[in-house]
Amino acid sequence: MAISTLAWVTTRDAHGLDEDEPLALAALARAGVTVDVVDWDDPQIDWSAFDRVVLRSAWDYAERLPEFLDWLARVDSTTELVNPLPAVRWSLDKQYLRELATAGVPITPTEFVPPGTTPEFPPGRFVVKPAVGAGSRGASSYRAAQHSAAADHVRWLHESGQLVLVQPFVSSVATEGEWPLIFLGGEYSHAASKRVALPEAGSVDELFAAESNTSYTATAEQIRVASAAIDVVAKRFGRLAYSRVDLVRADDGTSQVLEVELVEPSLFLPYEPEAAARLAAVLVG
Repeated sequence: MAISTLAWVTTRDAHGLDEDEPLALAALARAGVTVDVVDWDDPQIDWSAFDRVVLRSAWDYAERLPEFLDWLARVDSTTELVNPLPAVRWSLDKQYLRELATAGVPITPTEFVPPGTTPEFPPGRFVVKPAVGAGSRGASSYRAAQHSAAADHVRWLHESGQLVLVQPFVSSVATEGEWPLIFLGGEYSHAASKRVALPEAGSVDELFAAESNTSYTATAEQIRVASAAIDVVAKRFGRLAYSRVDLVRADDGTSQVLEVELVEPSLFLPYEPEAAARLAAVLVG
């Protein structure tokens, strides 16, 4: 059933920072949808007044996770949440990488380090990140001589209750960056090239790490690997309105899944002329 009212969900600190927003709102207006841009934590909002509530730039959720989860449950009980609550909960925690690997999807090698345990850091450069995080906040890279600083980082994350991921730093990231592949309505739509300024033995203090993005034409191999990850998602949750798979290139030249983003992923709409219209069609239909 087509919808007529839609909540485009953001957060106060993200106002003006989402480059997808102007294009998507214009496309939704052309489709005849009334859209309100609202903060997820605004107590004055009546969420039941919207046909759909669409998560788009609620980028502070990781630091406010219990509150955010409670809000998700309230919205889900009154109207349609996009993406649906089970998919959002699954995607919030990067332990989903285990499930992808079990299904045969190539992922970046990952050690999962729960509180109370000590990691074994890989040789060379590596990354420490929280299992629940957004915008590269809480993530940092380290070199072999920085194990002490990395161990302090792990302890800090553990003290906040976080499970920690330790991954080798994929060498191609420094020269080629990452490739987000975007799926709309469960179908591959487009890709982009993304370079993220991940700090070394430091922290991201802004809402998200600085990025440099350009348009990109994905290879058949990249689409195949990303589609394999989306197939795992579809088997659990069905076809989602939007999803994003971030790929990196391993030393042997093959693609690895770094993340699957189902909560509030940037969709890189400015880098594909028809993407905004495709998104609007999915959100309206």
